[in-house]
Amino acid sequence: MSPSLPPRPAPRSRSLPRSPRAWAVTGAVCGALLASVLWAPAAWLAAGIASASGGQVLLQEARGTIWNGSARLTLTGGRDSRDHTALPTRLSWTLRPGLTGASMTLQTECCTSAPVQARLKPGWNVLSLELEDSAIQLPADMLAGLGTPWNTVALQGQLRLSTQGLQLQYRAGRASSQGLTRLEALAVSSRLSPLKPLGSYRLDILGGDSPRLDLSTLSGDLQLSGQGRWVDSRLHFNGEAAASPEREAALANLLNILGRRQGTRSIITFG
Repeated sequence: MSPSLPPRPAPRSRSLPRSPRAWAVTGAVCGALLASVLWAPAAWLAAGIASASGGQVLLQEARGTIWNGSARLTLTGGRDSRDHTALPTRLSWTLRPGLTGASMTLQTECCTSAPVQARLKPGWNVLSLELEDSAIQLPADMLAGLGTPWNTVALQGQLRLSTQGLQLQYRAGRASSQGLTRLEALAVSSRLSPLKPLGSYRLDILGGDSPRLDLSTLSGDLQLSGQGRWVDSRLHFNGEAAASPEREAALANLLNILGRRQGTRSIITFG
C-alpha cells in the first residue's frame, strides 16, 4: 500500500487591489450622494409639504436648501381650487439633524416676534414633534385661501396662535397630541354682517387620547360658546351663537347661517 499524502493546504484568497479608476468612481459616487443631501433644494421640501397637505399648504418661490431656506407660505382650497392667500412676508426655516432627531426653527417678519422652535424625533414606527412654547400672529383673511366655508365668511381681523407644552405624535397610522393649542380671533368681522367688529373669541384644543375643544367669547355683540371632542379622528361639537339684545336685528342673518335657530339663539352641532 502506498503511503497517503498529507492534504494540501487551501490556497489563500488574495484581495486584488482596486484600480485608481475604481477608487475614483467610488469617491465620485459617495461625493455626489453627500452633496445631494447637503445641498438638497428647498423645492424638494415644498413638494413634500404640498403632497402631505393635499395641496392646501404650499411653499411657493422656494429658495435655498431643505436645511436653510425660505418660501412664500400659501394656503389654498386644494389642487383644483382657485382660492389662495399668502403671508405678506417670506417664511424662513432652518433644519439641523442630530443623533436623536432634528431641530427646526421657523420665522417670518410679519407674524413671529421670535423664531418658532421645534424638535423632530423619529423612532421605530413612530414620529414625534415637540414645539417650544411660542406664538404666531396672522391676518384672519389668510383663512379665506382654504376655500369653503372660509371664503364665504371672509373674516377680517387678527388671529393669534399659541402653544403650551405641545407634543404631536404619529404612531402606527394614528395621530395623538399632548399640551394646549390656543387660537384667538381678535376684533374679527365678516362680510355676512354689517356689524364691525363682531367680537373676539378663544378656541382651546387640549391634547390627550381624545382631544377636547372649548370655544368661548372674550368680548363682542356676537356670543359664541361650545365644546367638542375628537373620537376616532372625528370631531363632535355642540355649541351655540347668540346676539346681545340691542344687536339681534343686525345679526339675524348671520345667526341663521351659523346654525339652527331656536328663539334668539342659533344651535351649532356637527359630527
